[in-house]
Amino acid sequence: MSEAQHIVCPHCDAVNRVAPERLNDQPVCGKCSRELFLAKPLDVTSARFARHIERNDIPVLVDFWAPWCGPCKMMAPAYHQAAQRLEPALRLLKVDTESAQDLAARYNIRSIPTLALFRNGREVARQPGAMDSAGIIAWVQAQLGKA
Repeated sequence: MSEAQHIVCPHCDAVNRVAPERLNDQPVCGKCSRELFLAKPLDVTSARFARHIERNDIPVLVDFWAPWCGPCKMMAPAYHQAAQRLEPALRLLKVDTESAQDLAARYNIRSIPTLALFRNGREVARQPGAMDSAGIIAWVQAQLGKA
Protein backbone atom coordinates (compact mmCIF):
# COMPACT_ATOMS: atom_id res chain seq x y z
CA MET A 1 0.00 0.00 0.00
CA SER A 2 1.37 3.42 -1.00
CA GLU A 3 1.67 6.39 1.31
CA ALA A 4 -1.62 8.27 1.70
CA GLN A 5 -2.06 11.54 -0.16
CA HIS A 6 -3.71 14.63 1.26
CA ILE A 7 -6.86 15.61 -0.62
CA VAL A 8 -8.79 18.78 0.28
CA CYS A 9 -12.56 18.35 0.35
CA PRO A 10 -14.32 20.54 -2.26
CA HIS A 11 -17.25 21.03 0.15
CA CYS A 12 -15.85 21.69 3.64
CA ASP A 13 -12.12 22.17 2.86
CA ALA A 14 -11.10 19.46 5.35
CA VAL A 15 -7.84 17.71 4.50
CA ASN A 16 -8.31 13.96 3.98
CA ARG A 17 -5.73 11.19 3.72
CA VAL A 18 -6.43 8.88 0.78
CA ALA A 19 -4.28 6.01 -0.45
CA PRO A 20 -3.31 6.66 -4.11
CA GLU A 21 -4.81 3.33 -5.19
CA ARG A 22 -8.17 4.44 -3.67
CA LEU A 23 -8.46 7.73 -5.58
CA ASN A 24 -10.62 6.10 -8.28
CA ASP A 25 -12.97 4.51 -5.72
CA GLN A 26 -15.11 7.65 -5.18
CA PRO A 27 -13.58 8.49 -1.78
CA VAL A 28 -15.62 10.61 0.61
CA CYS A 29 -14.61 13.26 3.12
CA GLY A 30 -14.01 12.04 6.64
CA LYS A 31 -15.54 15.25 8.03
CA CYS A 32 -18.64 15.96 5.91
CA SER A 33 -19.08 12.53 4.24
CA ARG A 34 -19.46 14.07 0.78
CA GLU A 35 -17.52 13.02 -2.33
CA LEU A 36 -13.95 14.29 -2.68
CA PHE A 37 -14.09 14.45 -6.49
CA LEU A 38 -16.90 16.10 -8.43
CA ALA A 39 -15.66 15.63 -12.03
CA LYS A 40 -16.01 19.39 -12.49
CA PRO A 41 -13.94 22.46 -11.67
CA LEU A 42 -14.32 23.99 -8.23
CA ASP A 43 -14.93 27.75 -8.03
CA VAL A 44 -12.80 29.10 -5.21
CA THR A 45 -12.46 32.41 -3.43
CA SER A 46 -9.20 33.91 -2.27
CA ALA A 47 -9.86 32.49 1.20
CA ARG A 48 -10.14 28.90 -0.08
CA PHE A 49 -7.47 29.10 -2.78
CA ALA A 50 -4.39 28.72 -0.55
CA ARG A 51 -5.75 25.66 1.23
CA HIS A 52 -6.41 23.85 -2.06
CA ILE A 53 -3.04 24.83 -3.57
CA GLU A 54 -0.94 24.14 -0.49
CA ARG A 55 -2.64 21.11 1.08
CA ASN A 56 -3.53 18.93 -1.93
CA ASP A 57 -0.82 16.37 -2.68
CA ILE A 58 -2.20 15.92 -6.19
CA PRO A 59 -1.41 18.62 -8.78
CA VAL A 60 -3.88 21.50 -9.02
CA LEU A 61 -4.83 23.17 -12.31
CA VAL A 62 -6.24 26.70 -11.99
CA ASP A 63 -8.24 28.60 -14.61
CA PHE A 64 -7.87 32.34 -13.98
CA TRP A 65 -10.86 33.91 -15.76
CA ALA A 66 -13.36 36.81 -15.64
CA PRO A 67 -17.12 36.90 -16.27
CA TRP A 68 -16.80 39.60 -18.96
CA CYS A 69 -14.17 37.67 -20.95
CA GLY A 70 -15.49 36.10 -24.17
CA PRO A 71 -12.65 33.56 -24.60
CA CYS A 72 -13.08 32.58 -20.93
CA LYS A 73 -16.75 31.83 -21.50
CA MET A 74 -15.89 29.84 -24.64
CA MET A 75 -13.28 27.79 -22.75
CA ALA A 76 -15.50 27.05 -19.71
CA PRO A 77 -17.21 23.94 -21.21
CA ALA A 78 -13.82 22.59 -22.37
CA TYR A 79 -12.37 23.10 -18.89
CA HIS A 80 -15.35 21.23 -17.43
CA GLN A 81 -14.79 18.35 -19.88
CA ALA A 82 -11.09 18.30 -18.97
CA ALA A 83 -12.04 18.00 -15.29
CA GLN A 84 -14.09 14.91 -16.07
CA ARG A 85 -11.03 13.31 -17.66
CA LEU A 86 -8.28 14.58 -15.34
CA GLU A 87 -9.84 13.97 -11.93
CA PRO A 88 -8.94 12.32 -9.58
CA ALA A 89 -5.30 12.66 -10.66
CA LEU A 90 -5.68 16.46 -10.47
CA ARG A 91 -7.89 19.00 -8.74
CA LEU A 92 -9.24 21.69 -11.10
CA LEU A 93 -10.05 25.14 -9.73
CA LYS A 94 -11.57 28.27 -11.23
CA VAL A 95 -10.60 31.71 -9.94
CA ASP A 96 -12.70 34.72 -10.95
CA THR A 97 -10.07 37.45 -11.26
CA GLU A 98 -12.71 40.15 -10.75
CA SER A 99 -13.69 38.74 -7.34
CA ALA A 100 -10.18 37.64 -6.41
CA GLN A 101 -8.10 40.57 -7.61
CA ASP A 102 -5.55 39.83 -4.88
CA LEU A 103 -4.81 36.43 -6.46
CA ALA A 104 -4.63 37.91 -9.95
CA ALA A 105 -2.07 40.43 -8.66
CA ARG A 106 -0.10 37.89 -6.60
CA TYR A 107 0.25 35.54 -9.57
CA ASN A 108 0.81 38.38 -12.05
CA ILE A 109 -2.09 37.36 -14.29
CA ARG A 110 -1.80 39.63 -17.34
CA SER A 111 -4.19 37.94 -19.76
CA ILE A 112 -7.21 35.76 -19.33
CA PRO A 113 -7.97 33.01 -19.52
CA THR A 114 -4.70 31.75 -18.05
CA LEU A 115 -4.15 28.21 -16.85
CA ALA A 116 -1.61 27.67 -14.06
CA LEU A 117 -0.47 24.29 -12.84
CA PHE A 118 0.58 23.93 -9.20
CA ARG A 119 2.45 21.13 -7.45
CA ASN A 120 3.22 21.08 -3.74
CA GLY A 121 2.04 24.68 -3.38
CA ARG A 122 4.26 26.02 -6.18
CA GLU A 123 3.33 27.13 -9.68
CA VAL A 124 5.20 24.87 -12.10
CA ALA A 125 3.69 25.88 -15.46
CA ARG A 126 1.47 28.52 -17.04
CA GLN A 127 -0.43 28.75 -20.33
CA PRO A 128 -2.34 31.87 -21.40
CA GLY A 129 -5.18 31.73 -23.91
CA ALA A 130 -8.27 29.64 -24.50
CA MET A 131 -7.91 25.96 -25.37
CA ASP A 132 -10.25 23.10 -26.16
CA SER A 133 -10.51 20.14 -23.77
CA ALA A 134 -8.03 18.01 -25.76
CA GLY A 135 -5.54 20.88 -25.69
CA ILE A 136 -5.95 21.37 -21.94
CA ILE A 137 -5.46 17.66 -21.26
CA ALA A 138 -2.45 17.39 -23.58
CA TRP A 139 -0.83 20.49 -22.05
CA VAL A 140 -1.32 19.21 -18.49
CA GLN A 141 0.02 15.76 -19.34
CA ALA A 142 3.06 17.28 -21.06
CA GLN A 143 3.77 19.47 -18.01
CA LEU A 144 3.37 16.59 -15.55
CA GLY A 145 5.64 14.44 -17.73
CA LYS A 146 8.42 17.00 -17.21
CA ALA A 147 8.16 16.89 -13.42
